[in-house]
Amino acid sequence: MQSARINTNINIRVENDVKNKAQALFSALGLDMTSAINIFLRQAIRKNGIPFDLIAESSQKTPKFGCMKGKMQEAPDHDWFESMEDFKEYM
Repeated sequence: MQSARINTNINIRVENDVKNKAQALFSALGLDMTSAINIFLRQAIRKNGIPFDLIAESSQKTPKFGCMKGKMQEAPDHDWFESMEDFKEYM
């Protein structure tokens, strides 16, 4: 026999803009805020830690990328794309 699940409330504070953007994202994924937070908490328990990489910002400047004549190359003196992901989105 399975024990009954008892729900509890968690109150958190976030910036209004963060909440609104998260709600829009979760809605696009077919989730509400409660479901998304439950997914996060269950993943944290499953992984026994934060379920994504936490990386400190590097003091070194990361190279930027540009597209020249159809080829990708590093372009540290130009502000074209912050990352390959930004470039891929552009394409």
